[in-house]
Amino acid sequence: MLIVGVGGLGCPAAQYLASSGAGALVLNDFDRVDESNLPRQILFDDGDVGELKAVAAARRLHALNPATNVTVLAERLDPQALGAAVAGVRVVLDCTDNFATRLAINRACVAAHVPLVTGAALRFEGQMMAFENRGGGPCYRCVYRDEDEWLGTCQGNGVLAPVPGVIGTLMAIEALELVLTGHAPLNGRLLLWDASYGTWQSLAIKSDPMCPVCGITS
Repeated sequence: MLIVGVGGLGCPAAQYLASSGAGALVLNDFDRVDESNLPRQILFDDGDVGELKAVAAARRLHALNPATNVTVLAERLDPQALGAAVAGVRVVLDCTDNFATRLAINRACVAAHVPLVTGAALRFEGQMMAFENRGGGPCYRCVYRDEDEWLGTCQGNGVLAPVPGVIGTLMAIEALELVLTGHAPLNGRLLLWDASYGTWQSLAIKSDPMCPVCGITS
């Protein structure tokens, strides 16, 4: 499984996947641990500040489960490299907070027919979607357009530390379901959680026949 982004979402997702016995994980993150990350990025501590997140996370995951083979991609992947990384795994977990990167990951997953689990967390709110990508839509691009970018960063807008923990844990469950059963319970659905009100919503995602990503492959 490929985890793109080893931050507030990627840390709990990777930890639970490794502890659940995942045979191989690929961690892609070129960022370094900052002190402001520590409240929500639970694989790191003070001693990791300044180190590459993917490297520090791999070390912790190996200690947690030495049987899990962890590959580190501590670099920004261009479209070709991203496509190759996606094509080599069974499931991709998009744990990033960059809209352009999310769209690129979605394109690579649709092209390779690799399932995608994507999540986001900001302030008191979290969301998650899954796409099996068996051919045709819907896909992430059916939900958001280039001009629809609303995803800020946790550092700039703040987030209650447990919120990405909850979403990241749910992403791990979804990825395990995909590997074990071949199906995603949330396939083509948007799960929304508002921690301030304690409410959950599940919305069906309609395939956009004009989608420039999955519409042209339908």
